[in-house]
Amino acid sequence: MSLDWPDPVVPPPPPAPIHVPVVDDREPAKRKKMQLWDRVKFLILLVGLFWFFVWAEISDNPILPFGDAVRETAKHKWYLFVLFGVEVIRQIHYLISEHWARYNRFWTEKVFGGIARRTGRLKDYTRYRLARVFKTIAFLVILALVLGQFFDLPPAQALFELPSRFFDALPFILQMSFYLLFAVGQFAAIFWFLSRGGVDTYFPDDIKTRYSDVWGQDAVLERVKENMMYLEEPEKIEEKGGYVPGGILLWGPPGTGKTLMAEAVAGETGKPYVFVDPGAFTNMFMGVGILKVKSLFRKLRKLALRYGGVIVFYDEADSLGNRGSMTPGFGGQVMSPSAWGDGYDDLRWLSPESQQIILRSSLSSSTPHDTPGRRRDGIIAGMGMGGGGMGTLQALLTEMSGLKKPRGFINRHVRRALGMRPKPPPKYRILTMMATNMPQALDEALLRPGRLDRIYKVGYPSKEGRKRTYWGYLDKVQHALTEADVDKLATITPYATGAIIKDTVNEALITAIRNGRDTITWPDVIKAKHLKELGPPEDVEYIRRERHAVAIHEACHAVAAYRIRHHLTIDLATIEKGGTYLGMVSSIKPEDQFTHWRTEYESDIIVSLASLAGERMFFEGDNSSGVSGDLESATTIATLMEGYWGMGSTVASHAITQKVGVGGGGRPGGGDEKEERELLKGSLGERIEENLAELLRQAERLLTEHRLEVLAVAHALETHKTLAGEDVVAVIEGRQGSIVDGRPYKTEAFAEQAEVYHAMAVSAHRDHASVEIPLPKLNGHVHELIEVAGVAHENGHENGSSRASTGEPLPPPAER
Repeated sequence: MSLDWPDPVVPPPPPAPIHVPVVDDREPAKRKKMQLWDRVKFLILLVGLFWFFVWAEISDNPILPFGDAVRETAKHKWYLFVLFGVEVIRQIHYLISEHWARYNRFWTEKVFGGIARRTGRLKDYTRYRLARVFKTIAFLVILALVLGQFFDLPPAQALFELPSRFFDALPFILQMSFYLLFAVGQFAAIFWFLSRGGVDTYFPDDIKTRYSDVWGQDAVLERVKENMMYLEEPEKIEEKGGYVPGGILLWGPPGTGKTLMAEAVAGETGKPYVFVDPGAFTNMFMGVGILKVKSLFRKLRKLALRYGGVIVFYDEADSLGNRGSMTPGFGGQVMSPSAWGDGYDDLRWLSPESQQIILRSSLSSSTPHDTPGRRRDGIIAGMGMGGGGMGTLQALLTEMSGLKKPRGFINRHVRRALGMRPKPPPKYRILTMMATNMPQALDEALLRPGRLDRIYKVGYPSKEGRKRTYWGYLDKVQHALTEADVDKLATITPYATGAIIKDTVNEALITAIRNGRDTITWPDVIKAKHLKELGPPEDVEYIRRERHAVAIHEACHAVAAYRIRHHLTIDLATIEKGGTYLGMVSSIKPEDQFTHWRTEYESDIIVSLASLAGERMFFEGDNSSGVSGDLESATTIATLMEGYWGMGSTVASHAITQKVGVGGGGRPGGGDEKEERELLKGSLGERIEENLAELLRQAERLLTEHRLEVLAVAHALETHKTLAGEDVVAVIEGRQGSIVDGRPYKTEAFAEQAEVYHAMAVSAHRDHASVEIPLPKLNGHVHELIEVAGVAHENGHENGSSRASTGEPLPPPAER
């Protein structure tokens, strides 16, 4: 029996990505339909005012017939009919706008839009204050007119006499009660005043942010949209016996779009959006925070009943505090901020995985048995009962999932007094959203299902997400970047968040404007990227010999990284002095990779040791103290390879020896100094030293083979101070880069100039003298440079320190 298999079908290659500009569709064609109460509330108010004045007429003249009272009121209060007619016309206008898109667009864009553009010339602060003044004056005028008619006094006088007349009209017992309430009310007013602030309410159509404004977080956004479906149509899950998720926690690094995502949710759902600053719960007096929580949820319940749902968002939710225990999980990564501080800038050329390994190993636990996901420092544990004060967090937890009591005085008390069961409270559709970049600081009870049902990590966007985000912000400005440029930009910024991308594009625009242009170019973006990553350089200048030494040091890193480390690409190289470094070469991942191999770690070590090998080779066996950080990182990785990862000559893992008490093992950086010394004693330390020595010899052979490339990169760094990764590669390969032309670096003319200048710099370094010749320019005038060197050789220095002054001829380039 034979089987005839069909020919395999080769799928066609995926089409090239095409950038489609985002269409701004946030303005609806038709006006949203108003609820019945919003449509008739002012009409009801005007009708009520009319019958109020009719009652006033009858009270002043009890024998006046009812019909005459109505006619007299209509005659003297004619303006009420005018206001009634204006309101009717307004509601008809709204009704037409809800059914006719062209009519609505004409009024919103042409009429009111033109008015908004004219008033927009005023500053926001001025326009806001003027609006409040006009609204207050209008309210007082209307109140004065009503009181004037009621008291039969001039409107201004009636307004001032309102408090005294109201108090005189009260019976004596009520006046005494008023005095008592006034005394108690002073304290209530103080606490009410202290409980204000920190809560901002945005009503539907106030927020224009949409899902299309959230770029680079498609996976999380889809999950959030799913929760919004349950908020809009809760019956889909409740009628099947389930319950609607009531809370979402968005956690991740700063700037990844957590707050923007919450705003988009409010803009898309058309529900009121209440923004809560948890720091407002921190108060001087105990109990004020509890009042704020109670007041907040009263507002949320009212909004939920009126609009069918409400969204409350707590930004920086970690400030809510913790009742004592820390929350495990979230990957178990608790990094000390100090680990990223001084002394670790020389790690930036390493891969991110190698950086994490070295930084984690530098953190010592408070106790040997602390779990990775827990932190017991004084900052968190000292928060006690929560950042909001005694009971604030407990009040929040109770309101989020506690028992809901029946609403209304009659429902709760009168019905119970009559032996009737109070009606159950309505279902409040309150969606709680929180954002934090410190999830381990949140209370465990806050994270349980029923309070925060969904927990989503909003991490760094993928490459496609970064490209979309770059295009989103670039479409708002004039630029000359192509699809290939944006693809390259997304590649060289692997950990860029939405906030970083927005800031980079804005900085590039500022750079272009500073140079007298309106269009952003590729050099503008690269310069903005370097400025944001490194910060402004210090206003210092190296002496020539030190500048050359720093350039050689970084050039050795760059050449070694380019030649042997293929899992990373060079991002930038600089010799501009920063706060804690003299120079650096940083690398990035060209693609997402989640496994790492022995050869990759060995290349990391060779790149790290290239600075030591290069300084000894180029400076006659001498080396600077600047290699200390490189040696520390190389030793750490070599120790982990040999003793823990199975990448050495033995199989046993030293991670277990601390537990069983054999061999004095333990992780590097995880114990005291005695354990650290024991770790490198014996055969393990010998094997680590042997591996490092062999990798150092490989680095020496590599740099010897590519000596001219080191000098070329060093010259480019001394000339431009900071180079992008593609320009470093252009200098090494001898081709045109984005900013630097690397072709002259492959000529014999440059080789002669570079060797002569380097020999003079080495002589100056050895004798602590100044370099007598300028940095070579790539203009082809080699003989002029050699003549300058010859003059220095004939004349010599005053202290006789240079090699040229001793009469010793310059060695050929191969020996140098």
